[in-house]
Amino acid sequence: MAVLTEKNKRLPLYIKAFIFIMTLVLTAGLVFGFIIWQRVFSPNVTAGHEVPADLYIPTGADMDEVLDLLEENELIKNRSTLEWLAIRKNYHNNVHPGRFRLREGMSNNELVNMLRSGNQVPVNLVFISQRNVEELASVVSRQIEADSSDITELAGDNEFIESLGFTRAGLPALFIPNTYEFYWNTSAEQFYRRMKNEYDRFWNEEREQKMQSLGLDPVQVSTLASIVFEETVIEEEMPVIAGVYINRLNRGMRLQADPTIKFAIGDFTVNRILNVHLETDSPYNTYIYAGLPPGPIIIPPVQAIDAVLNAQEHDYLYFCAREDFSGYHRFARTLSEHNRNARLYRDALDRRRVFR
Repeated sequence: MAVLTEKNKRLPLYIKAFIFIMTLVLTAGLVFGFIIWQRVFSPNVTAGHEVPADLYIPTGADMDEVLDLLEENELIKNRSTLEWLAIRKNYHNNVHPGRFRLREGMSNNELVNMLRSGNQVPVNLVFISQRNVEELASVVSRQIEADSSDITELAGDNEFIESLGFTRAGLPALFIPNTYEFYWNTSAEQFYRRMKNEYDRFWNEEREQKMQSLGLDPVQVSTLASIVFEETVIEEEMPVIAGVYINRLNRGMRLQADPTIKFAIGDFTVNRILNVHLETDSPYNTYIYAGLPPGPIIIPPVQAIDAVLNAQEHDYLYFCAREDFSGYHRFARTLSEHNRNARLYRDALDRRRVFR
C-alpha cells in the first residue's frame, strides 16, 4: 500500500486534477440523479384519512388550478416537485376534467401520467322517483358537474326536447330511476342524451309488446304509472290499481284519480279532495277530462311502470283507501259498493278530524 501511495505521489499534476474533476462530476451527477429520481419517483401523494381520495377537476381548469386543488385539499406533500415534472411532461397542454382517484403514496410520475391521460374514474349516479324535473336536476347536479339550472333550463327548451322525441308535458317519462355509471364532467345536454339512450334500452321488445297490447305508448304508460305510484306505495297493489284504471280507460270512463287533482292544484300535501278541488280547470283534472292527462304527474319508478305493463286482469272499476289507514285499498265492481267503501273512509277521516 505504501508503494502504491508513493506511485500516486509521482503522478503528474494534470492527471491528479483530471481525477479530482471527474470525481466531482461523478459525485454531482449521482446527487443530481438522486434529486431527479426523488422528484419523479418518490411518493408525493398523501390521501390523508380517505384512501383512496378523489380529485374533481372542473371543465376549463388549467394546470395551476389543478395544482391549487391538490394543495388546498392536502393531497400532495410537495407542490414544487410536482409542478417541475408536470411542466416537463407538457401537462399544462393536456389538462382533462373529471374525477380522478388518487392512491396513497403515488409518485409524481404516476400522478402526472394519470392526469395527463384523462384516465378518470366514473361515478355511480343514482336517482329515484322525483316530483318533477326541477327536483331531479337538484339530485343529479350533486353527483355530476352539470349545474341544476342548466338541466332545468333545457327542460324548458322546446326545440331541444323535441329533438329527443318528447313534449314538455311528457318529458318526465324520459327519466327511468336507476343507478347509472357516468363520467363526473358530464354536461347537462350530455345527461339528457344519455337518458335518452337508457330510455330506448329500457323499452325493449318485451316491454314494447306488453305496451302495445294495452294500446298505449311509452309516455302514456309512464303517465299511468305515475298515477298508480301516487295511489299506493304497496307494490303488490300496484298491478291491481293499474288494472282498475285500464278497465276505466277501455270503457271510456273518466279516471277520476285524486293524485291528478293534487297535481292540478299544485298541492300534494292535501289529504282530502274537496268539491272545490274537483272544479279546477286543468288538463290534469281527470274528473273533468276523459283519458290520460298530458304527461306524468311524477317521475315514476320502474316497479310502477312494470305494474302497468303487467296490470292485473279483473273486473274492478273502483277502489278506495281502507279506513284503517294501512295503505291498502278496498276494490269494488259497482258504484254502490264503492260508495259504501268511500263512506267508511270519509267517516274515518272525520274521526281523525282531517278536513283538508
